[in-house]
Amino acid sequence: MYRFLREPRWAAATLLAVAAVVVCLLLGTWQLGRFEDRVDTHQAAENAPVTTDPIPVEEAFADGPDAPYVVPPEAGGNAATAVLATVTGRWDPANELLSPGRTVDGQEGFYVLTPLRTDDGRALVVARGFAPGAVDGPAADSVPPVTDDAPVTLTVRLERSEEGSTAGAAAGGLPDGQIAAVSTAAMINMLPYPLYDGWASATEPADGLLAVPYEAPAGTGLDLRAFQNLGYTAEWFIFAGFVVFMWFRVVRREGELRRDRELGIEPDPAPRPSRPHPDQPTPTPTR
Repeated sequence: MYRFLREPRWAAATLLAVAAVVVCLLLGTWQLGRFEDRVDTHQAAENAPVTTDPIPVEEAFADGPDAPYVVPPEAGGNAATAVLATVTGRWDPANELLSPGRTVDGQEGFYVLTPLRTDDGRALVVARGFAPGAVDGPAADSVPPVTDDAPVTLTVRLERSEEGSTAGAAAGGLPDGQIAAVSTAAMINMLPYPLYDGWASATEPADGLLAVPYEAPAGTGLDLRAFQNLGYTAEWFIFAGFVVFMWFRVVRREGELRRDRELGIEPDPAPRPSRPHPDQPTPTPTR
């Protein structure tokens, strides 16, 4: 009954259906793997300590200062945990930046970002703290200045460069000395020396400022993207099942038609449109 599947065009159609099913299953498995990776990241973040023992900042940038900051495996953390590092350098208050549009403990204000120049000539931008109030108001004038130009050693929390979706990073048209997203790509055009590709927040804020809270980068844990991956997994598996269903349906229909022809059974002709009776007047079209 199904010997027609040996015919070239049916064999080609079958191979095409098999290939489509394999591709859908591979894509579904890939999306499922991405979802499982995000679940593992989330579980690791839940079980990991909030902080780790401080490591030298050079170890944190194991791939070089020009490479984007990533949490080193030996630090025992991941993208959702804050990693502590020690850094030694001199403050550069002349190139201090303010980042408005921030909220800490329900208060609106701005970050105070001061470059800390290290011995290798680079700088690590450090958030010395959060100041409540408007960036163009009295709060900006009350920010404690840096007066000591002697070398200092700090313990900081390392952060990845922010993206435009980060809270407070969407403001545009800011005046000189202000920055929306704390991003190396933006700050490197505002500062006259090379930067580490990342930034940091001081564990002990300057007098009169509040500590800058650590914010896990987007894409860590079970966020919307994780469940999108799960949804895509279901879609690809459904597509694979649909291809199998349609192949069986078409093959079964073809087999039935060929069997009927062998038995001399002709398929029912398509219904023909009825014609009006000769005595029935033809309706006049209306205008």
